[in-house]
Amino acid sequence: MPLLYALRDNLGLHGPRFGCGLGQCGACTVHIEGNAARSCVTPLSAVGKKKVVTLEGLGSPQKLVALQEAFITEQAAQCGFCIGGMIMEAAAFLAHNKSPSEAQIKQALAHNLCRCGTHLRIVRAVKRAAAAA
Repeated sequence: MPLLYALRDNLGLHGPRFGCGLGQCGACTVHIEGNAARSCVTPLSAVGKKKVVTLEGLGSPQKLVALQEAFITEQAAQCGFCIGGMIMEAAAFLAHNKSPSEAQIKQALAHNLCRCGTHLRIVRAVKRAAAAA
């Protein structure tokens, strides 16, 4: 069973979404031990007792993390389908690179797909969050 199914169907966590089912779009991105991982292609058996964090674990509506606030401020979401994966990928990236260049941000998010075309807003949001940290 893929980790994604366990998270959504068994635990009711809907931050990670089913996009392509092949690990190519990034909508299902979660953190496993602090690293971004595609939950649709990660077998549940491979997770074991490792710490898994979904979008729901980053912040709450009452207490957003800086990255979530930046996405709202920059209006980075249009349809919103990819945003959970984008935020999770960006959060893992920013945990390892506190002061990224625009080129580094674009490279880090290159494998997360957004069909709405809000890429420039997403990059601005990540830059804003990095500056706020």
